[in-house]
Amino acid sequence: MKTAPQFFRHGPGPLARLFVFVLLSCLLIAEDLRFKYFPELRQTIGVVIFPLQKVAYIPIHIYDQIEELIASFYLVEENIKLKQQYMEDREQLLKLHALAAENEQLRQLLGAVRKIEAATETKAVLAEILYTPRDPFNHKITLNKGSYHGITLGQAVIDDKGIVGQITQLYPWSSEVTLLTDKNHSVPVQVLRNNLRSVVSGMGKNDELELRYLSVNIDIQQGDLLVTSGIGGVYPPGIPVATVLRIERDPADDFAQIISTPIAGVDRNRQVLILSLAQSVPDNPIEIPKIESQKN
Repeated sequence: MKTAPQFFRHGPGPLARLFVFVLLSCLLIAEDLRFKYFPELRQTIGVVIFPLQKVAYIPIHIYDQIEELIASFYLVEENIKLKQQYMEDREQLLKLHALAAENEQLRQLLGAVRKIEAATETKAVLAEILYTPRDPFNHKITLNKGSYHGITLGQAVIDDKGIVGQITQLYPWSSEVTLLTDKNHSVPVQVLRNNLRSVVSGMGKNDELELRYLSVNIDIQQGDLLVTSGIGGVYPPGIPVATVLRIERDPADDFAQIISTPIAGVDRNRQVLILSLAQSVPDNPIEIPKIESQKN
């Protein structure tokens, strides 16, 4: 009688296996407590297999390096894009600040035009500064308005704070302005506090004017505001010109040395106003309006 072949061989039973493992565990525990050979054996095995562990970790290490390299490439690219975006945003921000400053100055010039035209028959034309002198001894600027726009020689030029200068050279589409600070330029003025009349002259310096030929006992104080007197018909009366900076009185001299600083500043503005010759003199001095800029 033929028996069916056994495809699966059966080993020891579960109880036999349990007995063998329990006995082996007891032997290992006894050896570890009494003889302590296994720690040394483990150390020996660890030393033997350490090079194999290093070799086994090589693929993982290479993978990590490649991953870090790819990540660094992405970071560099992202950093470049962020820098480019920052520069573009910075440029836009600077343009916005420049436009805000220009808008504020135009508002102030508009207020000055309305005040002057309300006080006198003087008309004003808005002009933009084309060129400023690079030579510190050349106190002249060039505007983008000329004879084609109805500009004539001798017209006064102001900004939102006060007198800038006078048209001294005329071209078809541009004109040249001699500034207050030019040593060959003078403006009839009066002290707003006591209506004392005099003439302020340039000294060839950007921030200094001089009141000449005033006696040492003249009634003038530091901080006095000098405005145009209107004498001569070139400058409308009452427009701020300068502020008295210092006074030197020497009894040995016949005249006091009075230095003032101009109120207007072409180095801070791009637009100015060209005034026609005044036709009438107002009762009160013109006050150039000042609009305080809002700070964000």
